[in-house]
This record gives sequence, structure tokens and C-alpha cells, in this order.
Amino acid sequence: MSDAASLAVRWSGAADEAAIVSLFERDGSPCFCRYWHFEGDKNAWLARCAGEPEVNRDALSVDLRSGADGARALVALTPQGQCVGWMKLAPRRAVPKLRKLPVYRALDLGDDDGVWSVGCFLVDEAWRGRGVARRLVSEIPRALAPLGARAVEAYPRQGLHAAEAWTGPAKVFEAFTRVGGDDAYPVLRLVL
Repeated sequence: MSDAASLAVRWSGAADEAAIVSLFERDGSPCFCRYWHFEGDKNAWLARCAGEPEVNRDALSVDLRSGADGARALVALTPQGQCVGWMKLAPRRAVPKLRKLPVYRALDLGDDDGVWSVGCFLVDEAWRGRGVARRLVSEIPRALAPLGARAVEAYPRQGLHAAEAWTGPAKVFEAFTRVGGDDAYPVLRLVL
């Protein structure tokens, strides 16, 4: 198996729907990157993931086909077209739940205009530890330059196992500067 340098990294799109859905299914990840868009409480979210993951899958598929901000992500693809990495990268205004969570609610995050968010990561288990997450993060400036972004934020959680670090491992954001949050829930920013 190759390393992350052999992967193609590009914006997600309708053509990648089957490969992206397959990544979430192989990982056994019932969220299908819908957490930031779910409006119910924690118990309702857990119930949906446990009992109705197809609702999340179908919502992601609809967003991918329509090009909606809810499915904006950079994906890492093998030469054979298998998706082995997903990094949600959306305008911060497209993840309104961010401002509703108690750990971020009190933060003065400023104006959303031109600010993007790294919402979540998923790296195929067989590809973890091979630099996929770092490669996705390194592509952020190139991907956002044509879109007029002025900054990107990340919200990594501290002290989690790789499979639990769905907002990304903190170590891949070394070029970012901490602008808020507490030690367990830092807010990191990269000015573009």
C-alpha cells in the first residue's frame, strides 16, 4: 500500500458519492458527516445513528448530488478511485450547530464572512498513520484560494483515540494558531 503522496485530493462531488458512502460504511460510521446539520438533541442524534443510519447516508447523498455546503469536503482517493479520506471543509455559516454547542457558544468567533470550518475527518482504518489527514489539511489553502476564503478554523478534541478523533487529530493542525476554546476544545485558525 502506498502513502498519502500517491492519493488524489479534490473537492467532493456527485461523481464520488458511491466511493464516499463506501468509506463511511467500511468504517462502520453511521453519522455520514451529518452531526453538524442535525437539529435534535444528543439523545436523538445517538438514536438516529444507532437505529436509522440510512437517514444520515441519504442526506449526505442528496447534498453530494446537489453540491450543497453540507457535503463540502476534500476527499483523498487512491488511483483506483477508492475514497480513503474525507475532511469536511465548509463555510462556517454552513455549520450553525457550532455556535449552539455549549463549549463554543460563549466564544466570540467574529464574523462568518470568508471563514471556513474543518468539520470532521474520516480516514480509512487501513490508511491511518500514513499521512492522509495531514495531506488533506495541507491542501486547504489551494482548495480555498479560488473561493475567496480569508481563514479556516479547526476544532480538534484532545486525548482521543484515532477512531474517536472525528474533528481531526490536533497534530495535523500545526500551522494553525489557537484563537479560543479551552484545553479540551481548542479553536484553531489559519489565516489564508
